[in-house]
Amino acid sequence: MVHVFRKPEIINIARREGTVTVDGLVSHFGVTPQTIRRDLTELAESGQLERVHGGAILPSTTVNIGYSERRELNHATKVDIARVCAKQIPNDCSIFLNIGTTTEAVATELLHHRGLLVVTNNINIATILSANSEVEVILTGGHLRRSDGGLIGEVARATIQQFRFDYAVIGCSALHESGDILDFDIQEVGVSKTIIRQSETVLLVSDSSKFERKAPARIASVADVDIFVTDRGLPPACARVCNEAKTKVLYA
Repeated sequence: MVHVFRKPEIINIARREGTVTVDGLVSHFGVTPQTIRRDLTELAESGQLERVHGGAILPSTTVNIGYSERRELNHATKVDIARVCAKQIPNDCSIFLNIGTTTEAVATELLHHRGLLVVTNNINIATILSANSEVEVILTGGHLRRSDGGLIGEVARATIQQFRFDYAVIGCSALHESGDILDFDIQEVGVSKTIIRQSETVLLVSDSSKFERKAPARIASVADVDIFVTDRGLPPACARVCNEAKTKVLYA
């Protein structure tokens, strides 16, 4: 593939996967590592990618990538994480599911549960769970974020404060190696903080690629959740925080 067509394809792969590696791109394009490193350097210099050891990631930004792209990002891993998460949730309990493509995968895995009261600020989750007549679904209301069907703002927070949940399943846009849970929308962050306060057991669902992404707003720390479901080993600093806080880490 000639140089002019290779770089747009590298960007497309980065948007699908969240990261690209030199070795992976060498295999994909059938070119030398030196060629790929040169491409990545040029893309980094133009601000389209950010170089990391062994490859590159999407650049730091204050805006999340599009919903349809997020939905496809690491889809198989999200399904594996969702299955592990759903096994932690019994029948006949109350649960909150927040905005996110991984929490939507969890909703799909809950379709065979019985006796659930599910409150959500995610219209997509409400639609998924409407197929199960043994699950009662309540939408919070709030300001509609048309990009992904999320409900945010004061109305959403006020609704959540009327409940005490047995379980909450939350996702995030990014994770810092120190264990900070991060997002892009400050209104969504406020809703997530309220969810954590109103829940007995909090489960964080996030694949490891979130450690390679950056977002500006802090929701909480992994120390503030009870169970962290992910797909591979944590950065050392994050692992220490989990150990000290007795946050249970489950691997899909």
